[in-house]
Formats: sequence, C-alpha cells, structure tokens
Amino acid sequence: MSGGIAERDWAEAVAAIKAVIRPGAQVLLACHVNPDGDALGSMLGFAQGLQQLGVTGLQCSFPGPLNVPEPLHMPAMDLLIPEEKAYEAPDLLVTFDAASISRLGALARRLDTAAMSIVLDHHASNSGFGKLSLVDPDAAATAVVAARLLERLGVAFDPAIAECLYIALVTDTGSFKFDLTTPEVHELAARLVGSGIRVGEISRRIFDTRPFGAVKLFGEVLGRATLDPAAAKGGGMVTAVATLDDLAKHNQPGYVLEALIDSVRCTAEADVACLLKQVAVNEWAVSLRSKGGVDVSAVAVALGGGGHRLAAGFTGRGSAGEVIEAVRAHLA
Repeated sequence: MSGGIAERDWAEAVAAIKAVIRPGAQVLLACHVNPDGDALGSMLGFAQGLQQLGVTGLQCSFPGPLNVPEPLHMPAMDLLIPEEKAYEAPDLLVTFDAASISRLGALARRLDTAAMSIVLDHHASNSGFGKLSLVDPDAAATAVVAARLLERLGVAFDPAIAECLYIALVTDTGSFKFDLTTPEVHELAARLVGSGIRVGEISRRIFDTRPFGAVKLFGEVLGRATLDPAAAKGGGMVTAVATLDDLAKHNQPGYVLEALIDSVRCTAEADVACLLKQVAVNEWAVSLRSKGGVDVSAVAVALGGGGHRLAAGFTGRGSAGEVIEAVRAHLA
C-alpha cells in the first residue's frame, strides 16, 4: 500500500499512462464543475507531466463555461477546452477531485466510452467510479495523489508543474492550516518550492488580494450572520447567507465568495459553519465546515453533496431558511 492505495493499482495506472505515449492516442483529463484550486491545479500540473513524458493528443476540460477566477490563473491554461469539444471516446480518461459522477456533468459520459479511466481523488465520500480508482481519503489534497503518480512515472517537477501543484496543495490545506497537513504535505511543498516557484506572489494572489467591493460585500454578509448555540447537539452553528443581490450591489463575480467561509468558520462559539451562496432563484451552493465535533461530510452526503469530515458542501434548493433548516435537522 502507498497512501492507502494498493501497489497493484499504482502499477496499473502507470501502465495505462505509458500505453498512451504513442502517436494518435487521445487522452482526456477532466475535473469537477466550478473547479477549485485543487481540481484545476492537479489537472493542469498532471497534464504538463504527461507532456513531459511525450503524451500528445491531450485535452483538459471541466463542465460548464471555462470561466476560471483570476486568482487561479496558472500555467497550461491554454490546454483547457470546452466540454462539448472533448474527445467522445478517449483512449484514456483521468478525472481529478470529483467525488461523484454528477460533478463531471456531461463529461461523465466518457466514463462509459473511454477505453481506460482513472479516478484521482481524496474525498472520503467518493462514490467509486471509473475502471481504476486512486482515492486516498487521508491525502490532504488530490494534488498529493497526482504528485505521487507523477513521481512514479518519473516526471520532474519543473517550475510550471510545481506552480500548478502548489496552488492545488496550498488551497486545499488552507495554507497548511488544516488537520490533514501531514509531514508528507510539507515534504511535497518543499520539493515544489525547490523548483523555483514564487511562493509569496502565489499566496498574495490567492489569499491576500481582494477587490474593495468584495471587502464591502464580506462586511455586509457577515453583519447578517446568525449564531445558533443549540445546533449540532450544543456545539453551535454559525450561518451566513450571500445572495445574488449582494453580488450585484457590490458589482462582484460569484467566485469572490469562495473565501468567505474562512471568515465565518472562525466563530469561537460554533463548531459548525454554514455558508449559503446563491447561484439562482431557490438554488444555493452550500459550504460546511467543522472544527472536529461533527462530520459535515455525512450531512453533505445526506443532502446530495460530499466532501470531508471537516469540510464539505452540497447544492441546496428552496429558500435560504429551508436549506438552513435541512442542515440543522441533519446535525441533530
């Protein structure tokens, strides 16, 4: 075993990738809808690793419009193609950070048409799909799994690959603050930093740069936050709701709200933090965080989503009050 994954599975993955280092082979890499830093960074870093090995005919995609938030712009963005242009029956499909088939949208059809499919993930809620599953719930990020596979393939982490993997790693560990930040995570980060990437510049762009309108927006949403000390069996839950009207009022794109959960979760009186981000009428992207007293992935899975014990999410439908009440009920 290596990182919770059987050696035979690593060997099979290496063999499958080596089999497509040939002219005419079609390789499709896919990550989940609305990709975060881990999904996008793992995929684009891995793509460049495959190019280093001589893989051609390479495509990268994710469901929906190819709108990547500016802070997450990174090397190899030119490899991204719209989902409708993705190979219909690739020789190899590799997915990144997708805990369920539904997160792949229309690209999920390639799981049936691809000659070989490999799933790289670290979500404990992963539903199990693809012909070969490289899923390690103990890994701090999908980037850790991707890096292990690249190393087994003999890929050298040049600065471009390293920047993508570092962005993936640093975003999913919250700048190395979360509980799954193991010695292996710091060792991997050291190797990536050793390639020559500009860590300060990357961190400022991702964590410490925000439009003034977003600062005002955060203040307004946090000002409406509510605390329920009795929720989560007395552990407490803090809830904040960001609407489309909030975004319009401050002229901000939806992605700026991704960082808001960190401001909500710091509430001392609450084990659980819940952030609702409106995406349409009666539709919400819900982020859940726990300080350890509650397995929020169980709540998210029960409500159609997934994630980790301390960080999870789902799509909520109905009024904000109805969605919050559903969360509260599953925390009881």
